Amino acid sequence: MNKTFNPRIKARIRKNRQVLNKNIDNFFGWVKGAKLIELKECNTEEDPVRPELDNKFRTGFGRKIYGVEYKGEVHAVMCFAYTNEIPKSVDELEKLSTDAFLQSAMRDQSGGQIAIAYTVWSKKKGGGKLIVKEVFKKIKKSNHLNRLVTLSPLTEMATNFHEKNGAKLIQINETTQNFEYKVL
Repeated sequence: MNKTFNPRIKARIRKNRQVLNKNIDNFFGWVKGAKLIELKECNTEEDPVRPELDNKFRTGFGRKIYGVEYKGEVHAVMCFAYTNEIPKSVDELEKLSTDAFLQSAMRDQSGGQIAIAYTVWSKKKGGGKLIVKEVFKKIKKSNHLNRLVTLSPLTEMATNFHEKNGAKLIQINETTQNFEYKVL
């Protein structure tokens, strides 16, 4: 009985391992086919970080919205402002991004040298990490951007997210904190 029992257990383990691997591939399979796109607008009610900011703000002077798209559906969103200094609040972010935009209009149309990520959210597992990685690649390829910094809320979730994705805390402000991702 021992000889017939062992092959059955081994077969069941093999079968379960195949099913588990297939399910994991299906779970994260969307990540391989996803691409970074610029959005004209987003559903601000889905934003867990800064839902009070409307699309006019998010696409104003020196600000853009990016999304990770897969099969025509956006699974993660990240909003940016381009500045020449690190902001400590959303009001300061608006002023600095507008100023950098107007300065660049006089020069070379390149915008600020620092990309400030001020909100990020994901509708699908793995989306947040993926959009950080894709935006990081985009910044590395750009000619005028030399830093990727966040304007994050003072929450444990934000701290854990950025530290887990390789960012370093550079300052804590009254209502926000700034993390920096190394761009080399």
